[in-house]
Amino acid sequence: MEGVEVSAWKSKNVFVTGASGLLGSALVEELVARGANVTCLMRDWIAQSRLFSGKLVERCNVVRGELEDYELVLRALNEHEIECVFHLGAQTIVGTATRSPLSTFEANIKGTWVLLEACRQLPRLVKRVLVASSDKAYGSHDVLPYREDAPLIGRFPYDVSKSCADLICASYFHTYKLPVAITRCGNLYGAGDLNWNRLIPGTIRSLLAGERPIVRSDGSFVRDYFYVKDAALAYLALAERLGEPKFHGEAFNFGTEEPLDVLNIVARLQKAVGRTDLAPVILGEASHEIPRQYLDCSKAREWLAWKPQRTLDEGLAETVEWYRKALAS
Repeated sequence: MEGVEVSAWKSKNVFVTGASGLLGSALVEELVARGANVTCLMRDWIAQSRLFSGKLVERCNVVRGELEDYELVLRALNEHEIECVFHLGAQTIVGTATRSPLSTFEANIKGTWVLLEACRQLPRLVKRVLVASSDKAYGSHDVLPYREDAPLIGRFPYDVSKSCADLICASYFHTYKLPVAITRCGNLYGAGDLNWNRLIPGTIRSLLAGERPIVRSDGSFVRDYFYVKDAALAYLALAERLGEPKFHGEAFNFGTEEPLDVLNIVARLQKAVGRTDLAPVILGEASHEIPRQYLDCSKAREWLAWKPQRTLDEGLAETVEWYRKALAS
């Protein structure tokens, strides 16, 4: 990647969980471009992930194993002399969480305290820890947009797993002064998302195939959609400030602050693909999901001088082009 600032990350030893996922692969790409020494913790070898298809993995160290394996995580942090940790690994699909709450709680809650405890044991090495929570951690609120001081009141399995992980991070800061910060992002989308049951990749695939897209809900759910490349840059911006104690224990919302309902997103994708003739099939089957959620990102703007670099339509256009090429090959 041309024109990136390398000084903050040159030769830094960085640990990324969930590196083969949508956000993980985008973040690894940015870190590698900046000269970081990246070590990835991965459970599954997902050939279609951009981490592998783009050969990023060849420029990283790889530790194979589970988030919940404390001895493995501790060994990886110690042997690779990790200075900065990005904890992105999680079970991220709401429907899967509803069907399989135990495995979701194991990955998202236990996986978080295992990582934090391993970091706590290595204070001379680990100086910065960034943990991916979610806007779902807030649960359902009547007052929107969410601000960072809103209560974390998740009700359904995925939301609860993120509320718990978020609170555990706060506990490790307040109790042990662990240099941890928390991110709460809107719904991520972008190149490399192969979870076809998600709205944006599923809709794009259907439209490119000449099929009517499927909407599981009634189309009225409101979300804040956030381009993954902007999310990766937001993580870097926050991590670069974690050397300052005032950032420790803090949570930050990241998103576009442009709440849209599902049918609006589908319409934008129809236009981007050029298939406005394919009307969506609305199933109205989605359950155990928060009907309306979106973020106030003023804290990130004020503390980090941060803002997304792309508009929603620009991000969607780039995403559509990636899928057009990927699905044609």
